[in-house]
Amino acid sequence: MAIFHPNPAITIIKTYLFGHCEHPEDAWQSHYKRRDCFVSLAMTIFIAGFGFCIISLTGCAHVISEEMRAKIDKEFYAADLFKDPDAHKGKLVMLGGVIISAKNTEEGVYLEVLQTPLDFRGIPRDIDSSYGRFIVFFEGYLDTAVYSRGRKITVAGEVIGKKIRPLDEIEYTYPLLKSRELHLLRPGLSIPIGIGIGIVGTF
Repeated sequence: MAIFHPNPAITIIKTYLFGHCEHPEDAWQSHYKRRDCFVSLAMTIFIAGFGFCIISLTGCAHVISEEMRAKIDKEFYAADLFKDPDAHKGKLVMLGGVIISAKNTEEGVYLEVLQTPLDFRGIPRDIDSSYGRFIVFFEGYLDTAVYSRGRKITVAGEVIGKKIRPLDEIEYTYPLLKSRELHLLRPGLSIPIGIGIGIVGTF
């Protein structure tokens, strides 16, 4: 025996009409009332759809500006940078990951970051995969209570070489980037806080 499944679109229209017309029977009999109900329904669907599109586009926006992404080295691979940072000096690249430490100095801020792959929006993924640690130099002041251990960050920056620091019982070579755009994600959300050269804002 076949089971009848009503068309969802028809169900929505009927529900709207009978819920928003004072006299449902008159609405079907009167040309003008029927027209007004359909116009009202069409406007509601349009406004809801437009709002959904805006939210979708905002949610899918890349955390690095289009202008900055246009300058990034198109042939850049993170694995190559970690193998030989000096070979990439002067190139503009994009990396992301999880903050390990942050320190303000007279020169600026040094952020130590554990690299992780980025998704299509430039947001670090929640996976246990990394080429290693890198350091971001930000020319200015950042509150280390905000840019704290465990926070996700994405940076577009110029490779200025490498920095060797002690790590446990070894000397570790960190790729060193000078920040051009820096984006910190809110805890538990995919909404970034962006910082560019001379620009501080929220998304």
